[in-house]
Amino acid sequence: MDFLVNDLSIHGQFHDVAAFTHAFQDLMAIRILVRRFGGALHCHRAIAESQVTPSLIMRQAVQQLSRDQRLSLLQWITQQGPFWEEARNHSPGDWLEWNGVVVTDSAVGEAAWCCLHGSERSLVSLAPSVWEFSPVTVDWLPEINGARSINVSNHWDAIALEAVLKNAPVPIASWDGLRAAATARCTQLTFAADAFEPLNGHPFVQGAAQRLLVLLNVLDRCKSCFDANGQRTAEGNKIYQDFFTGQAGGGGRGSAFSDSSESEKRDFRTELTFKHPLDGASPLFCPWHGKVQTPQLRVHFSSPISADAPLYVVYVGPKLTKR
Repeated sequence: MDFLVNDLSIHGQFHDVAAFTHAFQDLMAIRILVRRFGGALHCHRAIAESQVTPSLIMRQAVQQLSRDQRLSLLQWITQQGPFWEEARNHSPGDWLEWNGVVVTDSAVGEAAWCCLHGSERSLVSLAPSVWEFSPVTVDWLPEINGARSINVSNHWDAIALEAVLKNAPVPIASWDGLRAAATARCTQLTFAADAFEPLNGHPFVQGAAQRLLVLLNVLDRCKSCFDANGQRTAEGNKIYQDFFTGQAGGGGRGSAFSDSSESEKRDFRTELTFKHPLDGASPLFCPWHGKVQTPQLRVHFSSPISADAPLYVVYVGPKLTKR
């Protein structure tokens, strides 16, 4: 289970550095707790510029902490991370609101977007703040029809969070765990029996596994976004625009899904051709793929995606078109 530090919960509310220090200690306790249960507490590098007192930003306030406290905080928020913006999922063009306030580009918006697309992420807010409530209800407002409300879990007390973590599902801890989660959740997809085998023998990376699950959930939603006439719905068009032609879900590196280049199709035709998942006889040429950047992993699937044909996922593993 992944958590994001709610940057909006740092809004200059601390009267002095002592009050901020107390809140910081509580936050670090939650970070340690989350790690003990196999999760991670992500922050944004820009959190160092957050206003913590009426006159000081965090970077200035930490200078008044003890040496150990100062080093512990600065190493986390400037060096160690993890930093959610480095594998950002929602785009600047996604309109996300909480209580009428735009939360795009914030941890609240990122967590809501991930929850909407099948990857559970929760918030951790500093206390005291105006964010001591849960769930946080975020509205996703696309340019076309299909607005959705998403409830995001929010935590600010370590004792209460520990009780939640003790009863939470075990996080994905292996590639086999990813396979089990994906096949259980993505019921609109038809997985080849050996689709996940290329991951065997490669070091497990939890962040990459979560990213792969996001990609598979997007494909699962794509397969269900057709009307009675076989045409893509408004939600389907939005997904296609964001993930197949735009920046959403691409972590700032282009579309999350794309076709292989013409030279790749020519030079790697054998590698991009797979045994049919059902009959084993008719080969499937699957140059369309979803991308994970670190490490370089790919999800290859049949195309085009349509209402009346299965959507086959034939390969989940390392990039096939490396030169």
